[in-house]
Amino acid sequence: MNTINIQSLIRENIKTLKPYSSARDEYKASGSDMVFLDANENPFENGVNRYPDPKQKDVKSALAAVKKCNAENIVLGNGSDEILDLIFRAFCEPKQDNIITLPPTYGMYNVLAGINDIAVKEVYLTETFQPNVAEILNVADENSKLLFLCSPNNPTGNSFSEEAVEKLLKEFNGIIVIDEAYIDFSSQKSWLNRLEEFPNLVITQTLSKAYGMAGIRLGVCYASLTIVDVLNRIKPPYNVNLLTQEKALNRIDNQENVQQEIKNILQNRTALANALEHINFIEKIYPSDANFILVKVDDANLRYNQLVDKGIVIRNRTTQPLCDNCLRFTVGTEVENQRLIKALEAIV
Repeated sequence: MNTINIQSLIRENIKTLKPYSSARDEYKASGSDMVFLDANENPFENGVNRYPDPKQKDVKSALAAVKKCNAENIVLGNGSDEILDLIFRAFCEPKQDNIITLPPTYGMYNVLAGINDIAVKEVYLTETFQPNVAEILNVADENSKLLFLCSPNNPTGNSFSEEAVEKLLKEFNGIIVIDEAYIDFSSQKSWLNRLEEFPNLVITQTLSKAYGMAGIRLGVCYASLTIVDVLNRIKPPYNVNLLTQEKALNRIDNQENVQQEIKNILQNRTALANALEHINFIEKIYPSDANFILVKVDDANLRYNQLVDKGIVIRNRTTQPLCDNCLRFTVGTEVENQRLIKALEAIV
């Protein structure tokens, strides 16, 4: 177990911050027939005239039951990006601290670092898209507060080896954020199963991918009680609106449909990968643990534009490190995938 002192990583001004106390924080609804005249709300009922639960207790309880964890270890945000921003503000001192990212990876880590005036140290993945553990530990210094591991990784689609991640969790003297946005599509287990072993571990997930709820913007953070406490201290009081909470709760409670959709996506991923093998300008198909497939082609810019002309929008990743002439295909429905393949064959 890593014995790192989390309190020593928290910014001094955050340690002494007194969080805003909302009306719904001060009074805990009992379910009785109460008259609420405390929050300056419009009293006329229309379904959304009252402020939402600032602690999102029902959603957290539902998630905890599905993920087999404690609701107290959960923080919810307006998308994973808000969660990531809260982590920056809790642990990184502007103009002083730095983070470590592993390109090619999710671009918002660098964007949030720029917004928060935090330096970025980049350690490229290896040629097999795995963390270069020795180099990560070599470049880390006393001001390296955050290390971002996106696994399964975007845009490469692969999961990081358990051995590499475990070594980093044990030896990196800062917070390690494992971004598991695509974990539901992976054969690898979530690091949530080992959350209690590593006090410096933060796991982020989302309802945007496997749960099919990108439009409601709900990100999920799993962490130790110490980290949860500091994130709750700085988050906006009503950061997850009532409609999002209601939609999320309904979807989480409908696990049969969620799991069936995941199964269909995995089947379609296999079928798509098999079909892509017959496209002669595709030079390599990378293995995927996500709901997308990265491929290397002869000319990414040309092929991207040709597909757009045929009404197919994909992602051109050729500007990313180690992704020269690479395109990323999201796995669609069977009909959408067939349309993609026909478009690719027509280009040939």
